[in-house]
Amino acid sequence: MLNFNSLERGCSLEKLSENILSPIEMLTQQVSATQNYYAGLSKYVNDFLLPYLASTHYFAGVEQMKLMKTSPLESLQSYMDLMGFNMDVSNRFFTGSMRAVNEYNNKELQNALAAWFNTVFGLEGEDIKGFMSRQAKMIDAVANVYPQAIRDVEPDFGFHFERGGNLKIAETDRFIVYQIAPTDKSVKINEAGKPILILPPYVLGANILAFLPGEQRSYTHCFANMGIPTYIRILKDIHITPPLQVMTAEDDARDTRFFCETIKARHGKPVTLNGYCQGGFAALCNILSGELDGLIDVLITCVSPVDGTKSVGLSSEFLKALPPRFNDLAYGTKTLPNGNKVADGNLMGWVYKLKSIENEAPMVVFFRDMMMLSPKNGGEVKISKSAAAINYWLGNERTDLPLAITQMSFDSYNTPITKDGTLPTTMFGRKLNLHRLKEKGIRWLICYGEKDDLVEPAVALAALEHIEAEVTVFPKGHVAAATSWSNPKSPYALHTRFGEDRRYRGPVRFQLDLDNELSGTPVTS
Repeated sequence: MLNFNSLERGCSLEKLSENILSPIEMLTQQVSATQNYYAGLSKYVNDFLLPYLASTHYFAGVEQMKLMKTSPLESLQSYMDLMGFNMDVSNRFFTGSMRAVNEYNNKELQNALAAWFNTVFGLEGEDIKGFMSRQAKMIDAVANVYPQAIRDVEPDFGFHFERGGNLKIAETDRFIVYQIAPTDKSVKINEAGKPILILPPYVLGANILAFLPGEQRSYTHCFANMGIPTYIRILKDIHITPPLQVMTAEDDARDTRFFCETIKARHGKPVTLNGYCQGGFAALCNILSGELDGLIDVLITCVSPVDGTKSVGLSSEFLKALPPRFNDLAYGTKTLPNGNKVADGNLMGWVYKLKSIENEAPMVVFFRDMMMLSPKNGGEVKISKSAAAINYWLGNERTDLPLAITQMSFDSYNTPITKDGTLPTTMFGRKLNLHRLKEKGIRWLICYGEKDDLVEPAVALAALEHIEAEVTVFPKGHVAAATSWSNPKSPYALHTRFGEDRRYRGPVRFQLDLDNELSGTPVTS
């Protein structure tokens, strides 16, 4: 027979135990959450401050020299202008930070009030205990879980040439070229097909073009998985490669010529040169220099800056606001132990953060990540592999640059293309004029991101004021073609036609159609 008195006493003891332990549990959670909050925020602040500290070191070194060569009055005026520039950046920094804090607090204050009412009046929904538990999980995710997920994605991100599987076909003092094997083992490379050589971005490296190969999200493998002979040019480690540290634009062109000669000999057809971001600008300049004549018949540029002066964010609003004295590559130049000078890649990435400081301040990014990682319905925090891979790339793939290569980009963002189509740089003592593409019969596909705020559409499309080219517009931003749309099942897959009336061709579709034209095969849709 049930002892109802004992059962009632048991329930009362359980309720009493819960009432006693619940505040202690919540207090423990809050102590842990507070520790994680400050640990997480300090990491975001440190990631922002380290390039700043490097910049002050470079600044002091350059100014020691300039102060001896510049009149005191001119120096004073430059410093006053710099103070105004810094005040503007600081105002945007604090405005963006306070906006992020207010947005977070407004959202969570409503949730806290709702949790309080639910607790007091016994209503359904998140109670105070659940609210505080969710906050603790969210902060722990930003401080610990998310960084660990970023570290864990490393084996799945990028090429990993050290594992073998991709054939090294040529090498110079500065570069290595690999032929990329398909990730789809059922695909066989058409060795008689038209080959393509991909030039990755310099600062942020090649691995973004092999985003997540195992997930079928890799720009480079999109070509290889269609049987296209696909090659990629990889920079050697600049810190242990002196010839790369002092590389000139002419060295870049000569090495590219050697690689194209090797590839053309392997397949018997002219090479398509495909540059992504800054790699596209280098590819364009190499072709215009004349060094690749007879080797290249097609150029594909993807989110590549052609005339940086058309950039609203960087050129018009940032560089033009910077006092002329300080718009100098010397302020971002690092001296290596062997005495060679290179451009600091971390500092260059930091400059882009300054350009959009109201959206990239540490507090803004910290709270943005916290809201992104908020557990839904009291469950566990879920972190997508894509988000982890993007952050791994941003945090680990920056590299320093040869000064001569950086100077070409610097000139492009400070001096516009002339009315006759001449770029603001020379190679081998020759002017680089866009009309040379038409003279040599080189076809050009320009791909750009509709919402790209790094290489804005006007920057990528600047050549259209001078010559004709085919254009393909992708939704989203700077790396969407290499991440979102490199998935063959995506609505803007690189091997398909898309857009209104299917007017746009992805770069893989473009390459396949070119090969069909060369072989006399009817072009498919």
